[in-house]
Formats: sequence, C-alpha cells, structure tokens
Amino acid sequence: MLWLVVAALAVRQMAVVLRQPPGERLTDLETWIGENGVLHVTGSLYDSDRFTGTPFAGLVLKPLTRIAEQSLGVAWTFGSLLLVAALGIVAARALPGPVSRRTALPAAPVAISLLMLSLPVRNALHLGQTSILPVLLVLLGCLAVRGERTSGILIGLAAALQPTVLLFVVLLRLTGRRQAAATGGAAFAACTALAWAAMPGDSWTYWVHHVAGAGLGGDADGLANQSLHGALLRFGLAGPLEIALYVVLAAAVCFFGLRRAARYAGDGQLLLAVAVTGCVAVAVSPTAWQHQLLWVLLAVVGRVGKRASDRLVWPAVVVLVLTLPGQILLPNIEAVSPVRDNVLLIAALAAACAVPFLPRTSQYWQHPIPTDCAAPVPARWSRIPLLPFWRRVLSRPNLLLELLLIRVVYSAYSHVRLAATAGRATAEHHGRQIHSIEQWLHIDIERWANHAVVNIGWLRGFFDYYYSTFHFIVPLVILGVLYVRRPADYRWARSTIGFATLLALVGFWLYPLAPPRLMPGLGFIDTVHGVQDFAKPDYGSLTEMTNQYAAMPSLHFGWSLWCGVVIVMLAPKAWMKALGLLHPLFTVSAIIATANHWVLDAVGGAAVVALGFGLTHLLAGPRRLRPVAVPAAAKPQDDLERSVSVPVPRAPDEEVGSKQF
Repeated sequence: MLWLVVAALAVRQMAVVLRQPPGERLTDLETWIGENGVLHVTGSLYDSDRFTGTPFAGLVLKPLTRIAEQSLGVAWTFGSLLLVAALGIVAARALPGPVSRRTALPAAPVAISLLMLSLPVRNALHLGQTSILPVLLVLLGCLAVRGERTSGILIGLAAALQPTVLLFVVLLRLTGRRQAAATGGAAFAACTALAWAAMPGDSWTYWVHHVAGAGLGGDADGLANQSLHGALLRFGLAGPLEIALYVVLAAAVCFFGLRRAARYAGDGQLLLAVAVTGCVAVAVSPTAWQHQLLWVLLAVVGRVGKRASDRLVWPAVVVLVLTLPGQILLPNIEAVSPVRDNVLLIAALAAACAVPFLPRTSQYWQHPIPTDCAAPVPARWSRIPLLPFWRRVLSRPNLLLELLLIRVVYSAYSHVRLAATAGRATAEHHGRQIHSIEQWLHIDIERWANHAVVNIGWLRGFFDYYYSTFHFIVPLVILGVLYVRRPADYRWARSTIGFATLLALVGFWLYPLAPPRLMPGLGFIDTVHGVQDFAKPDYGSLTEMTNQYAAMPSLHFGWSLWCGVVIVMLAPKAWMKALGLLHPLFTVSAIIATANHWVLDAVGGAAVVALGFGLTHLLAGPRRLRPVAVPAAAKPQDDLERSVSVPVPRAPDEEVGSKQF
C-alpha cells in the first residue's frame, strides 16, 4: 500500500509539472538550455541573473541544449523523480541501528513519500533545478559506496555543483577518513579547473567577482533565501557590519555543527551526521534557496526526548516545516513575522547546533519512558481496521506538538472552507430551499429577529460584538484550561471538536448555502458587515477572507454548543455549568439576529457536534476510564497524571558504532 502511495505521488508530480504551459514549467531549466537560454547565447553565463549554478554545472548542462524541449521536459522530470526514489532508498538503508523489521519494511516508501511532499523537492521539480543530485551524491559517498577514493570523488563532484558541500570534506577529515577527504578536495579542484580552462571568464565572474556565487539569482534579502546572510539582510543590517556579523555567526555554526556531526558519526548515526552537516551548509551559504534545503528533512532521523509522548515532536516539526509554508504554520501576526519568514533557517540552525539528539548509548534510545494509557475498552466494531487500536492517553500531551496540530488543522480547515464553493446560484437555490422548509415548519423567525434587533441599538451592538469576538476565544480558553488542569479530558475534548469540524467541512463542500444576509429580495439587514452590494458576486473583500456560502452547518453555534456541553460535563460547580449554557444561547441568538445563519444551520451545527462526541466515544470509549495500574515505585508527576516508568538497564560505557565515518 505504501508503494502504491509512492506511485500515486510520482504520477501526480509528473502531471502537475507537465500540465503547466511551456512558459510556466521548468522555468529555471528553460532559462538555461531553452532556445533563448543562457547556455545557447554567446557571452557570459552571468550576464543576467538567470543562471546561478557553478561554471562546472554550466559545462555539464551544455550537451542538453541539443535535446528537443518537449522530450527534455518529460525526461528531466522523470529523471528527477528517479533521483528522489534513489535518495529515499539510500536514506532508508542508512537508518541508525538496531532497526526492527517492522521499521525497515516501510522505511523506503515512507522516506520517498516525505521527499516528494517536501517543499524543496516540489520546488526543484517545478523549476527544473539540479539540487537533488548533490544530496544524492553525498549520501552515496558517505553511506553507500565502498572505497575511500570513490566516496571522495562523489563528494567532490557534488561540491563542484554546489560549493557549500565542501563542508563534507571537513567532516570526512574530522571522522578520520583522510584519504576520502583528500580525494574529495582533489576531485572538486579538478572539476573546477576543468570548468576554468573551458570558461575562464565565467569562472572569474563566479568565483572572484561574485565570491562563489554570492549575489546571483534573486534578491539576497528575499524570503526565498533561507540563510544567515539573507536573514541578517531582512533584519535591516547591511554593509560591513552585516558582513562581519555574518562571518562570525557562520564560523560559530560551522564549529559547533561540524563537531556535533562528527560526534554522531562516531556514535554510528551516520545519516544524522550527514543531515547535521547539510544543515550547517544551508545556514552558512550566502544564498540558500528553497530547492537547496533538502538537508533539513534528513534530520528527521534524529531521536529526541526521554518520554514516548515527546518522541514525535521533533519529526513532526521537521515534516511540517518542510512540507507546509510558514504562512500556514504561524498566524499572520507582526510579532511572529521574523519566525514565520525564517522558519526553514531556524529549523536548519536547530538541527545543526541545538536539538539534543540522543546517542545510541542512551537508555532511552530503544526504550523511552512509556505513555500512561487508560485501560482498553472492548471495541464494538472490532473487525474494522484501526478502531480497536485507539487508546485514551492520560498524560499531558506535548505543548509544542499540540500548538502545531491546532494551527495546521485550523489552516487546513480555512483553506478547505474557502475552496468549498459551487457558485452563487447554487448557494442561493439552497438558501431558498432552507427558507421554504423553515416556513413549512413555522420556525422562520430570522427576519423578525433581525429587524427587531436593528431597532434596538444597544442590543444590536451586543450581538455584533458577540458574533465577531467569542467564536474563537471561548473554545481556546476551554482547551487551555483543560490542558493545564485536566490533561486526560483535554485529549478527549480536543478529539470531539476536531471530529465535529471535519464533519462540518463535508457539509460546506456538499451543500453550499447562502446565509440570510446574502439572499436578495428577502429584506435581511447585515448588521455585522454592513450593506451588501448584490450586483457583485464576490461581495467585496469578504470573499478573500472566508467562504461566504459555508453556512451549513453553523460552526459558530456548533463550537459554542461544544463549549457548553464540555463545561456542563466537567465544571465542578452548578453556577459554572449554568454560565456555560449561556454561551450557546447567546451565540444562537447572535447568528440569527445578525442574519448570518438560518435556524436550520444551528440544527446542523448541533448535529455535527453530536456526531463528534459519538465518534470519540466509539474510538476512545467512555470519558470516565480507569487508568492502567501504576507500579508502586512510579513517582507521580503532578496531581493529575502519572508516568509509567519501565526500568531499562543502562548500556555500558563501551564505544558503540565505528569511529571511522
């Protein structure tokens, strides 16, 4: 099944690239070897900023100018996908041992899938870049081939294509592979000298005038440049001060990062050592474009954390950062913009210098502290795959992982909601259907409530403010309180609202519905957004922020009902329960009085919340569960959770793995 996923992703990537118009696909490759590309035109490769590779790369690409454009596009994309597959297989075979058969079997297809989904690979396939090849050459030289000379030649070729790869020669030297290091340096020098003899002017421009390519391509202070140099320029530094600070920081990153890489190589974690060195190369390079950041994804193999519940945090961070843009990971708030704009650089710096990867001698390497789970409940549908394996976890989840999960799920929800539209005519037709059903049921109170509130100024202001403000605040506050005070109930409550939201997305997609305020001819007044111009199908700038026709079911009421139910179930005092019931009451009044929802929208919101609670009960069992018996020697972490600690004998202090890398 995993290999079928790999095949589907490969076909999709081919289709995405080849379905684009000729002028919009493989744009970098076209500017190099196309009819009017820089490799065809007489003169310097660097007369314009279209070619950013080394002179040796230009020399290697010259023969491709004779291939027809259409066949080159297919062959280049297919060849790039083969390189990705080879890269995933080599990485999977280099996982630090001991590796169980359960891990080894899916390792290759999972690695290839992650590579294909990553931003660097997608960017390289779209642009027609060569950045996958140096990574594969380095992995082959460090992990796969036998013989010091062969390893050195492969790394030297990679450095001739991407100069910062020369840092791997330093790593070879630090790990005792002197012959491979010397051969790598010699191979790089030979390739560079060959290009210098064939193209002396271009070589002078690249190596001397531009100092190893610095300044070529796009603006160095653009968001696409995820290096220390680019970040310093974005912070407003320039001139000699910026250069001096960049040199100092780059030297520090090289010193600490390469020492860590050599230590992990000596520990037998060779793939992690390669990833750390690659992250150092990303940070210290004058320009590190998105298609050159594949090294960061390889750092996912590092193990971090003593507890089993914390073990997934680092892989989740790496995968999310390398597969989703920063605009999705972090909100569009000015205070976090420096982090959002440099999130890939931060991940590379963290992997190179900061993340405390476990050594293989650690007692937690194979046996992390297990997570405290509730006693399993017999599954009603035990024959259905996956359902019997859902377990309630009683310990508090990792905060970073939860924040990432909430942010990414909400961003995906926003994008799907915005895309789930079938047009104005369909939404208005559904609106007339809902209005007719309510008239038949004699519950069409929306227009009466809307006009009654409009005539009472203070009440209109209250409902407008309540509708705009409390929709997000109250659920987040409840989740925060549960996370701190009731961690086991937090997981259960978070799952219910998550299921309800996913079910609501299905409703938005299958049944686009115009709310009362966007129904022409019915006389509703939009008290929150102001008068709508029905001559404009997009109703101004509102459509850019959210789908105007995602009204059925109403998550405004659904989320508020979830808040009320959770408060009633978990609040310790009666007045708290009564106060919790006021929130869904005020919310349903606000959505109807402001003409943002029909009454049946609220019924739909209640239905998805009920289904969310039902699915959670089906998968996780009843809310009140007895915890698994805790050994008497286990120490309570706090008054709400206990950690089951399994004593694992500490490995002796003998040397693990080969010191020769």
